[in-house]
Amino acid sequence: MKARYFAWVRERIGLAEEDIAPPASVKTIADLIAWQQRRGENYAAAFANAGAIRAALDRQHVKAGAPIAAASEVAFFPPMTGG
Repeated sequence: MKARYFAWVRERIGLAEEDIAPPASVKTIADLIAWQQRRGENYAAAFANAGAIRAALDRQHVKAGAPIAAASEVAFFPPMTGG
């Protein structure tokens, strides 16, 4: 699965994108965020406030409980504001 990171999530991780292979026990976006938090200090910092992270699977915005099984791409980004 391709993971893409945007805004301060990208800055804290230090990557714009990467290929990831989460374990089979990771079934939802919430599981994936929890797994990311354990991958190292930079990931822990990026995903520290899991409730603030927004996600998209294959370019469709999804909630934390969304299953990730069939997705080929996941994107993580902070909340956006209009102006």
